[in-house]
Amino acid sequence: MTAATQAPPPLCQFISTGGTIAMKIDPARKAPVPALSGDDLLATVPGLTAIATLRVNNLFNLPSDYMGPEQWTALHRVVAESLALDDVAGVIISHGTDTLEETAWFLDLTISSRKPVVLTGAQRNASTPDFDGPRNLLNAARVCVDPEAIGKGAMVVLNNQINAARDVTKSHTSDVEAFKSGDFGFLGTVDDDRVVFSRAPLRRQHVALVGELPEVAIVSMYGGADGSLIRLAAKAGARGVVVQALGWGNVSHAMYEAIDEVIRAGVCVVISTRVQNGRVRPVYGFAGGGKTLKEIGAIFADDLSPQKARILLMLALQGPTSGAALQALFDR
Repeated sequence: MTAATQAPPPLCQFISTGGTIAMKIDPARKAPVPALSGDDLLATVPGLTAIATLRVNNLFNLPSDYMGPEQWTALHRVVAESLALDDVAGVIISHGTDTLEETAWFLDLTISSRKPVVLTGAQRNASTPDFDGPRNLLNAARVCVDPEAIGKGAMVVLNNQINAARDVTKSHTSDVEAFKSGDFGFLGTVDDDRVVFSRAPLRRQHVALVGELPEVAIVSMYGGADGSLIRLAAKAGARGVVVQALGWGNVSHAMYEAIDEVIRAGVCVVISTRVQNGRVRPVYGFAGGGKTLKEIGAIFADDLSPQKARILLMLALQGPTSGAALQALFDR
């Protein structure tokens, strides 16, 4: 095939949602604010058109702190519709980094297509001389069209590193190497010459988005916590509460009593932990220890962070489910 008849690069849907990657310094406020469209972003990336043909959807231009169930549902619809098109190889999403891991996990759970979904962003806004957005966008495109990306679900690509949606978390407020994947590490890297995958995410699952997402709160355990916030969440109408417990999944006696009270009232309680790595387990037998929490009906979140446990619980509570079925969902 000659250069004149060479096939165009694969088509990817590019969905712009805002975040620091789409911000510039406002002269009046002297602070970063939303400023760039998806088309503006792509114009900052030399060589991008040689890697992928990008179709732009300017879905939002929001700080990712504003992202939540309403925006996730709208994004899910656009991603699913795009991936259903035969000519689309995958989807790239630009997004703020503050809730990037939550959106990635939501899409990983709810999108059934095997085509790649690649989320990226930036730690530095477009007014800074060392803006990291262009490199991250270029690398996101390289991952999106790579054949080995198929079947790996939603991925977060920043700083030449590929992270699985289940494992990834933001671990630094400002460094360009902000995202880590805990005990299991990156899926791979984006080197100058090629994309290198070193492992595959083996604990993926699909939970269909079928209706309105119910309210689920996150309540932290800390020294002296009295359980009042759990009761308030239940009183405000939360159908579920994720407890950011301590260690293996332990709380104070006062928190234990509050958890017991709301479970008896029909609220689902899931136990996660504020510790960054490792699973929660029902081990300790004091009132408030993990074993006693399991005995009163609490569900254990395995190694999911509180924010990711919340998303899985919201999806699970779209319909009726038993405690055993919920625990199996978190253990999967």
